[in-house]
Amino acid sequence: MNVKSRARTGAALAVAALGLGAVLAPAAQADPNPVTQYRTLAGVGSDTTQDVLNGLGDVVVNAFNQKIIASWNATGTATIKTKTTGCVINRPNGSSAGIDALRNAVDTNSGCLDFARSSRGPVDTTSTDLTWIPFAKDAVSWVKRSDSALPANLTAAQLKDVYECNLTTLNGVALTPLLPQANSGTRQYFLSSIGVTTPGSCVTQGAQENDGTVLDTAGDIAPYSVAQYTAQEKAVVTDRRGAAVLGSVASVAPRNADKTLNPSFPFTRDVYNVVATPKLTNATVASTFVGSTSKVCAAATTIANYGFGTLGANCGTTTLKGER
Repeated sequence: MNVKSRARTGAALAVAALGLGAVLAPAAQADPNPVTQYRTLAGVGSDTTQDVLNGLGDVVVNAFNQKIIASWNATGTATIKTKTTGCVINRPNGSSAGIDALRNAVDTNSGCLDFARSSRGPVDTTSTDLTWIPFAKDAVSWVKRSDSALPANLTAAQLKDVYECNLTTLNGVALTPLLPQANSGTRQYFLSSIGVTTPGSCVTQGAQENDGTVLDTAGDIAPYSVAQYTAQEKAVVTDRRGAAVLGSVASVAPRNADKTLNPSFPFTRDVYNVVATPKLTNATVASTFVGSTSKVCAAATTIANYGFGTLGANCGTTTLKGER
């Protein structure tokens, strides 16, 4: 990571740390509240879906009105304790890190994790060890500063050129493209959507995703979850937008006039809870995640409150499988 990357990352973490003290109602708590409440299903991973899973953790209950889902945010304390006995693990930051942590828990039979949050589908389908269960619809757009002279609309081809460093100025503004840290599912989805395999040397990498406060010059642009942007705007979660405003792609806005997700936006994606495939027959896993009538899928109001679109009959399907 270059010096500029480290500076941006440090600034982002500092802002995030300050944000923990902000009072935002009715924002869901970060991590299980209290953290010593060891619920049945423990999960880690994606920054994009951490807040909606905290919200779902507050409303998804069993027959005894006990909360089922314990979800740990992507950032916070260096380690987390996920179960009553043992299970002190390094906190995974991002979809890939969460999936890897789940794979390790499955491979070692530790019982420390039951699911991983993922904002991307499988990238390795050499096995069917894990199942990606979709529960909501998101989109990934790009953001710029509200006071920037950069255009409000870019094509996918322009974004590809920007992130391959072939296009370096627009409207007289020198471009400084940013990318989230390597384990980010949003990063992977965005680069795939614009057709970039290897970002160019002009790209600053390593900042925490969905944090607009890292945009500190007129030429800065970065990918951003549209659902996260909406939830932050509504103060349902900590507002990390800073001066960031959403851009359009090929003249299609990522949101409708009422600020709901625009299903016609070109870069839409499902977001998932990933479980070990053999656990699909576990009664608690099945009733919580599997099928359109599962407890998570039935919590459509909560899902929409966090800026996501709902999936209807496609929610809770179990056809998507892979290794990681």
